Amino acid sequence: MFVQTKLQFQAVLDQIFPEYCGVFGALYSDVSLLTLQAFPTSEETFEAGEETIANKIKEFCKSRSQQSANNQAEKLMAAAAQNPFQKALYPSLSLSLNMYINMLLEYKKHISTLEDEIDALAKHIEECKIIHSIPGIGEKIAATIISEIGGIDRFNHPKKLVAFAGIDPSVFESGTFKGTLNRITKRGSSRLRHALYMAVTCAIRDCRKKKTTDEIIPRNKRLREFYHKKRGEGNPFKVAVIACANKLLHWIYALLKSKSAFQDLA
Repeated sequence: MFVQTKLQFQAVLDQIFPEYCGVFGALYSDVSLLTLQAFPTSEETFEAGEETIANKIKEFCKSRSQQSANNQAEKLMAAAAQNPFQKALYPSLSLSLNMYINMLLEYKKHISTLEDEIDALAKHIEECKIIHSIPGIGEKIAATIISEIGGIDRFNHPKKLVAFAGIDPSVFESGTFKGTLNRITKRGSSRLRHALYMAVTCAIRDCRKKKTTDEIIPRNKRLREFYHKKRGEGNPFKVAVIACANKLLHWIYALLKSKSAFQDLA
């Protein structure tokens, strides 16, 4: 519903103030939506003036510096000058825009509440703690993975879990022909595939420094080494990432079955 409302909001915004999209880095942030609600058209933006707009932005985001608010106000004035629609074509468009802004702000509150509840529940689920012990997997990704997998007893072999995630290779054969360019099947849970992809890209990301020393350590030594091995074999980035996701899912299966935490050894 949140995504659908975003699309409807964007469709109306394109008919009133399309240039506004470049004013704030995050269009759907609270300060961006509240500012647009206060100044939804070029006409109202010019009537308010740069100083009033800057004060409003500062009011909407108290942690923002006055200089930053002034810069955003300047950007909004420039966007208003470039806007092809200096006035709203129909009053109903302004009413619709205001309605969608209110809906987006409410949805954001509900989603934040749901995320807090998910985090609270995940802390009491042993399986989430086990998956979270793997470097590169945060609390939300761990909760997503365990919610998609469900009970690990549903799968009597790790290959079945891999197939459920849809990251097993498809095979094209017909008679004596056997395809050599195989892709993943993409069957099963798309959410699980996305969570695994995010976990892998985080785990193989560039090394980070410890806070107390200059020592550089990878997020996940074993997965990073496996990734470099696959890349060294001539595999493209996406192929290597899928191989890492496959490996990661085998680890998850083994850890959940043994109910033990991950050991990231050199």
